[in-house]
Amino acid sequence: MPLQAGWVFVAIFSVLIVAGVIGQWLEYKKGSDNTTVANLNARVYAWWVMTLVLLLAFWFGKTGTIILFLLISFAALREFLTLVYKYRSDYSVMLVCFYILLPVQYYFVFTEWYGMFSIFIPVYGFLILPIIGSLSGRAEHFLERAAKTQWAAMVSVFCLSHVPALLTLNLDGFPQEQNILLLIFMIGVVQASDVLQYIWGKTLGKRKIMPSLSPSKTVAGTVGGIASAVLVAVLMAPLTPFSAWQAGLIGLIICLMGFFGGLVMSAIKRDYGVKDWGNMIQGHGGMLDRVDSICFAAPVFFHIVRYFWHG
Repeated sequence: MPLQAGWVFVAIFSVLIVAGVIGQWLEYKKGSDNTTVANLNARVYAWWVMTLVLLLAFWFGKTGTIILFLLISFAALREFLTLVYKYRSDYSVMLVCFYILLPVQYYFVFTEWYGMFSIFIPVYGFLILPIIGSLSGRAEHFLERAAKTQWAAMVSVFCLSHVPALLTLNLDGFPQEQNILLLIFMIGVVQASDVLQYIWGKTLGKRKIMPSLSPSKTVAGTVGGIASAVLVAVLMAPLTPFSAWQAGLIGLIICLMGFFGGLVMSAIKRDYGVKDWGNMIQGHGGMLDRVDSICFAAPVFFHIVRYFWHG
């Protein structure tokens, strides 16, 4: 792991320690039944778990990171399909998603076969899944069922696989062994945007930005959180091949994509009448509740970097 990445994790752990102390102090002052304080402490706990898992994966380099995100994709795909599927006749389609599309997509990432990695699911997967679905002989709601499967594979597998794929890029003047810093930049900025939107929303937010989809998001929280995360991106520019203004612009783009990703995934949950995708992570719902913004930000970030900085 590059020395810069190590210092980033030291900074993250320092922030988590401070946040944990503040959370415990607030719980002592306001009581454990205070909803806001309980939510804060749950988020801090979840961030400890996620940061330790990321550190362990990054420590083992490319292989560890790819395995980690394959498992994340598996959990996300399971949550998605569990929520949207109703028909036993589509069981074979789900098997194809889990045991063909998922491992093959990550195999292409591991072997750095960009040509197949970039088209396997959007082309071949999108053709295979409805073919398998049609073999059940069930015509009811066929288009809806096919679209659900395609969307599940697209978001949970294809989009998330762009995160470890950053390790395969060959950039001008940026050693490939330091590509792990690109992951830290992207994940750090997008997740900082989510956290800062929550903080700004709780302190200054009043007007809801889209209450029918995401009741907790406010105008002040969204604007303040994204603006603050852009500043974080600028401060992280020395870790990357980007200049300060380039890091800020990229940070703005991926934060906006993360925000819209959260809205889209919230719309799906509201359509099915649930608050969270699951309960895998204490205080944070399911895996998809944590990575919904990354699902939308990662492909955009990957292709921006590959197009403008690829050697």
